[in-house]
Amino acid sequence: MSQTMKKTIGHRGTDPTGETTYKKTTSSALKGAIQLGITHTVGSLSSKPERDVLLQDFEEVESIFFPNEGSNLTPAHHYGDFRFKTYAPLAFRYFREMFGIQPGDYMYSLCKDPLIELSNSGASGSLFYVSSDDEYIIKTVQHKEAEFLQKLLPGYFMNLNQNKRTLLPKFYGLYCVQAGGKNIRILVMNNLLPSAVQMHLKYDLKGSTYKRRASVKEREKAVPTYKDLDLMQDMPEGVLLEGDKHNAVCKTIQRDCRVLESFKIMDYSLLMGIHNVDQACREQVSEEVVAGAVDQKKPHGQKSLYSTAIEAIQFVPPQTGGIPARNSKGERLLLYIGIIDILQSYRFIKKLEHSWKALVHDGDTVSVHRPSFYSERFQKFMCNTVFRKSTLKPSPSKKRRAANHGILKKIAGTGPLLLTPTSSNNQQHQVSSETREDTEGENGKNWKKEDREDSAVAWETNNFGTSEEGLETEDMFSLSDITPNTSKCSVSWLSQVSLFLLLGTFLLIQIGFLIRLNVVLYRCEKNGTQMNELRGWYERG
Repeated sequence: MSQTMKKTIGHRGTDPTGETTYKKTTSSALKGAIQLGITHTVGSLSSKPERDVLLQDFEEVESIFFPNEGSNLTPAHHYGDFRFKTYAPLAFRYFREMFGIQPGDYMYSLCKDPLIELSNSGASGSLFYVSSDDEYIIKTVQHKEAEFLQKLLPGYFMNLNQNKRTLLPKFYGLYCVQAGGKNIRILVMNNLLPSAVQMHLKYDLKGSTYKRRASVKEREKAVPTYKDLDLMQDMPEGVLLEGDKHNAVCKTIQRDCRVLESFKIMDYSLLMGIHNVDQACREQVSEEVVAGAVDQKKPHGQKSLYSTAIEAIQFVPPQTGGIPARNSKGERLLLYIGIIDILQSYRFIKKLEHSWKALVHDGDTVSVHRPSFYSERFQKFMCNTVFRKSTLKPSPSKKRRAANHGILKKIAGTGPLLLTPTSSNNQQHQVSSETREDTEGENGKNWKKEDREDSAVAWETNNFGTSEEGLETEDMFSLSDITPNTSKCSVSWLSQVSLFLLLGTFLLIQIGFLIRLNVVLYRCEKNGTQMNELRGWYERG
């Protein structure tokens, strides 16, 4: 194998002609076998009647042989003889229907045009393909991962029935290509990072810090995948989200982590792609790409439900894609996020790995850890360090309405509100400042009307809302903000006297305790001296 391969990472290698291979099978032959097998299995499923999924459906495996010269059921091809296996076909059909994927659309997306191989496949040794319409990712998985997914399917089925809005991977099919005496298992999933939208930054985050920095070789790539320490250094203030979106993201992560912990899964990651809208405008990208990112439209051809990041966390119109956010500079961002690599269970090998790394480093900072600790650390890092709530300034008109509402409101159980001279002056000052702010607000409104055709301003208004919508309850004026609290002023000296007396009483108690302690120690010491004299007399006698 070393004579025919130039380099090998896991099962992935390169032959002398420069073509990628996986278990000595060329990438072109593997892609052809995948498309032939999926075409046959999806077509044969259409003849099976619709029914509820049963427990034995998760263990079912269908197999068909594809000879080179063809057969009554299979077409002739030039990829060499191979056998194609389909795991749990009825269960995965139910999953696809749950996400609104029709059999014809699924087969059309994967089999109409050649699959596109991704060059940035990572260090796992897996091969990654993307469908021509940018809808699906096909990944080669190891035997242990495929076996674990088969055991996971009933629980995965139950979780999807309870909650379709999840950041967990959407699995659409599990297959196996047997060629050259090797088993190549492949998994079809949703595509998290659409190629139609330029990703300016990309992060793989786990919440751990031990060796969680992108390597020098990784940084040399056009769009490197950074890690936890890189984000903490480059974006110390994290990514700023509106209150409702921050809550939705954190609740979704918490719910997904609870599911993963129940299956004893750990070592998963949050993949986050960041599209910087303002940077794209400065770089003068083509108008179609900018408009597509600004309007948050799905990439062309995306048909499955809950497949985009924003749909995974909350209900939105079906044309949306990334999650709107901002960075510390105030630049507008679109986030594409999802939890990946969930097929690692905390088995014996992982326990040994954690124990070994804990000997040479702090065990709580390494990636591999017991599922409960990993889940808690993951949630804290994502919701406190990566995603943070943005603070929006309240709008002048909202302030004015809140102030007027507080002035007109009556005190419960009393008559009309009586304003003191001091409160009257405060009110006049407040009204004058509000008039000045209102004038500025009207100028801003006229400026927005003149530039309504600007797509960037329209995007900001649609997705981030006005500052009125971001106004929280504590930002509104109340009665105590405009009327001085005279009762607090009149009793302030009493509070000081009470505090002084309380402090003096505490000191007296401490002094008494010290005196009593010294007396006890003196008696103990005296009794100890007498006991030593008696012991000496006894020994001499």
